[in-house]
Amino acid sequence: MREIAFIKQNKEKWLEFELAIFGKAKKNPDELANLYIQMMNDLSYAQTYYPKSKTVVYLNHLASQIYQKIYKTKRAEKNRFTEFFKTEVPLLLYEYRRYLLYSFVLFFVTVAIGVISARYDQNFVRLILGDGYVNMTLENIKKGDPMAVYGTGSNWGSFIGITMNNLYVGARCYIYGIFGGIGTFYIFLQNCIMLGSFQYFFYEQGVFWKSVRGIWIHGSMEIFAIVIETSAGFILGASILFPKTFSRVNSFKIGFKNSFKIFLSTFPFTISAGFLEGFITRYSIDMPNWLSSFIILFTLSIISFYYLVYPYIVHKKTQPLSAKLT
Repeated sequence: MREIAFIKQNKEKWLEFELAIFGKAKKNPDELANLYIQMMNDLSYAQTYYPKSKTVVYLNHLASQIYQKIYKTKRAEKNRFTEFFKTEVPLLLYEYRRYLLYSFVLFFVTVAIGVISARYDQNFVRLILGDGYVNMTLENIKKGDPMAVYGTGSNWGSFIGITMNNLYVGARCYIYGIFGGIGTFYIFLQNCIMLGSFQYFFYEQGVFWKSVRGIWIHGSMEIFAIVIETSAGFILGASILFPKTFSRVNSFKIGFKNSFKIFLSTFPFTISAGFLEGFITRYSIDMPNWLSSFIILFTLSIISFYYLVYPYIVHKKTQPLSAKLT
């Protein structure tokens, strides 16, 4: 059978599969299992007779989505909230792992731009951070506490204000992805260049380690979360620009649904970062080095494991037949 005839013969059935996977109508695991068997039969046929065609890519995607939905439907009956973080988000992170890679590469490149710009332009830091902030920080450095700014205000007031601001920045990184990812790129670029120039400023003043001990107590989770929110924004933008085998509307629906879940997953980490900045960072100047280093490495390890390692563990556990789908 020619590929065109094969597509025409099964097109309606595949559209029904799409509705079952991405639509609002709920199907029980047995019905989904039946769809999975039918899809695997079509996929096997396509792999045999049209091995390098887009039809194989399309069917492979549908089959993997059905399998994931079967697993999530069974598991979600137990505890929807727990399964969201334990299974659903990690599987999405694995599926969109290349966007995380793009975001981290962009992070290091743009931070480096900030460092280099501050290194070769004496006025760059003032341009980015403002004269008032720079002058205040210089005064704090003279007093021996470069991180004194984190000690202003009450603990709870700082925690709430900082957390709301960080959630706002993360939301902008994500939502601006609707402009084809350009808005996300712009917001992320601003923040990364600011970070790079900010850190170089402390290096130039000879208090780099003191700044690291302070900034990164909360920054490990805060900055990491922004990188993840940026990747979610890029996923949203890509769903509009590159619909692949789906219509642009359906591609956007899928991209928005999946990217929004990834975006939501950062909230606990952003809130935790706000707590650390409001309650812990202000005491960094008096902490022993081992304690501040431990907090930094511990928080970085937790968020790195969840977003970079755990998705592979969950994928391996939930996709025992993945080798047949590729």
